[in-house]
Amino acid sequence: MQDLTEETVTEAVLEQMASTPDPRLKEVMASLVRHMHDFAREVRLTPEEWLKAIGFLTQVGQMCTETRQEFILLSDVLGLSALVQQMHDAPVAAEGTQSSLLGPFYRQDAPEVPLGGSIARQATGPELLLYGTVRDSHGEPLAGAYIQLWQTDPDGLYDLQARDATIDMRGNIRCDDQGRYWVRTLKPRGYSIPMDGPVGTLVRRQNRHGHRPAHIHFLISAPGHRELVTALYFADDAHIDSDTVFGVSSQLVVHARANDPDAPVRGIPAVRYDFKLAAESSGGSGRVGADPKQLAA
Repeated sequence: MQDLTEETVTEAVLEQMASTPDPRLKEVMASLVRHMHDFAREVRLTPEEWLKAIGFLTQVGQMCTETRQEFILLSDVLGLSALVQQMHDAPVAAEGTQSSLLGPFYRQDAPEVPLGGSIARQATGPELLLYGTVRDSHGEPLAGAYIQLWQTDPDGLYDLQARDATIDMRGNIRCDDQGRYWVRTLKPRGYSIPMDGPVGTLVRRQNRHGHRPAHIHFLISAPGHRELVTALYFADDAHIDSDTVFGVSSQLVVHARANDPDAPVRGIPAVRYDFKLAAESSGGSGRVGADPKQLAA
C-alpha cells in the first residue's frame, strides 16, 4: 500500500494504466492525466470548483440531441476544434485550399441539387450565386468532384434550429466534366451561437459576444484526393475579425459582386471561388465535427 500525496498520485495513476494494450490509447490517456493533474495543482482546484465543473459537463451532455451537439459547440468556442483542424491539415496546407470548421450543424442526409439549382427550399431572401472550379494541387480540374453545402438562412438560422428541422439551405452538387460548379442560394446572415445552454452561459460569463460572421460551409471530395472541409466568409459582416469559434482565415473571405461578367447566371450577385484539393494521404478524416445524429445514437 502506498500513501499518496498530491505529488505522487499522478505517477500512481499512470502506473495502473501502464498495461493498456492499445499503444495510442495509452499515450493519449497518460498525457491527459498528466495535464489534468498539473492543471489542478496549478490553479489549486477546490472541491466546490471541481463539482461545478462536473455539473457543467453534465449539463453539456444533457443538451445533446439528434439536432444539437453541445460538446462540439464547447470545443469550438474554446478553440480546440480549430487547433485540431490546423494540426490535421498542417502537412498538406500548401497543397490545398485553407480548411475551416465543419461545425455542429452538418447533416449527412442533404439532397442532391442539379448544377444551377437552388439549395433554398422554404427560406426566402436576397438570392446569391456561388460558382467556380474544383482543381487538384497541380491546377488540373477535378471532373465530377462532389460538393456538400450548408448555411444559415437570411434570418441567421440553420434548418436544425428552425422549421421543425426540415431540410433547407443545404444541398449536394456534382461538378461537371471540367470541374466547374454553380449553384443558387440566399445570402446568409451572421448569427449568435446557441446561448440557451451551458456553453452560452460560459460565453456570457467571459464577456464574449458569441457571434459568428456570415458564412457558407463546403465539404468537397474527389477520388484520390483529401476531403476538404472549409467555409467562405463574407467580408461585410461586422464580426469578420472576431469569430467566436476561430474559423475565419483571410484566404476564405469573399465579396459578392453585383454584376459579375463571368458568372454563368446573370442578374443576381455572385461569389466566385476556386477550390484546390490536396492528394489523398493517410491522415484520416479531417471532419472536426459530425452530424448530431451520429453522436446521439
